[in-house]
Amino acid sequence: MHFFRQPIAQLRRHGHEILVTSRRKEIATELLDAFGLEHLTLSGEGGTGGMLGELLLRDFRLSRLVRRWRPDVMAAIGGIFIAHAGVINRVRSLVFYDTENARLQNLLTYPFATRVLVPRCYKAWTPRERSVRYPGYHELSYLRPPYFSPSREIALANGVPEERPAFLIRLVAWNANHDVGERGLTTDAVRFIVRRLGAHGKVMISAEAPLPDDLVQYRYSGAAEMIHHVMAHFAGFFGESATMASESAVLGVPAVYAARTGRGYTDEQEERYGLVRNARRLDERTLNDALDWLLAFPAGRGQLLRQKLLRDTCDVAAFVVAAIEARGDITNLQSAVV
Repeated sequence: MHFFRQPIAQLRRHGHEILVTSRRKEIATELLDAFGLEHLTLSGEGGTGGMLGELLLRDFRLSRLVRRWRPDVMAAIGGIFIAHAGVINRVRSLVFYDTENARLQNLLTYPFATRVLVPRCYKAWTPRERSVRYPGYHELSYLRPPYFSPSREIALANGVPEERPAFLIRLVAWNANHDVGERGLTTDAVRFIVRRLGAHGKVMISAEAPLPDDLVQYRYSGAAEMIHHVMAHFAGFFGESATMASESAVLGVPAVYAARTGRGYTDEQEERYGLVRNARRLDERTLNDALDWLLAFPAGRGQLLRQKLLRDTCDVAAFVVAAIEARGDITNLQSAVV
């Protein structure tokens, strides 16, 4: 949802008509409502028939909508539905993606998409003649200055303490299509992480699933739409979400991404900028080393590294706008990657 917020605003200022479709998943529709983005919900996870049933239902509903509305171009993250609807209705589809291990989804998407647009650090296959790589990350589309300016007042109002460090732990539900075969942190591991971080500041947990009784007290209770203001004022992030690890990094906050399957972008953010620590193994020693790294991260260093990251990357929101306005024309897009 966040990825397209700035491009939608820019495209509308350019006089384009935009139709947003949505899927009921976690808090996606709530965030769209909170940011005032009108949308048409086509399906939701957990419906009759499971993931395959939803795929068929959403394919049908989106194809019917496209046939009626006749857009010039469609764009999406992941893009499995627009790729199929585009082929059926002969409408160009632009797929933006950054998750290499969503192998089945990518296999069902990339061969049908008009254009596949991925960060330069993307490590999996894309159709060479129809792909564009750009220097950046999805999270820069909405967190790059001047699109986002962290507010300390908002952060304080949503739980960040005024006089001591705060740390965010993120736990995911592991039910996305790219999570097949993945397992997260054990409850004992989460308790261990809470104890270590809690000795140095306030701990908040953002969790997709219910927490054990003894951890409920740490659950983030602020507004979901204000989480990035909160994250920008944390001393560190530790979690299972690659997206939130990357969000932390582009905000200049050191982040540990704890998951067995990696991402090209968190690898680059570790190797090139030193803002992320990728913990591929979830044993006690690996987690302890990662916590040592996070707690020893020098104050102020994150913002210096962030400036280097911003200098090395493009204005992703502007790139998305250029891609959509060019309908994926590869010649124009290569010149837009600056």
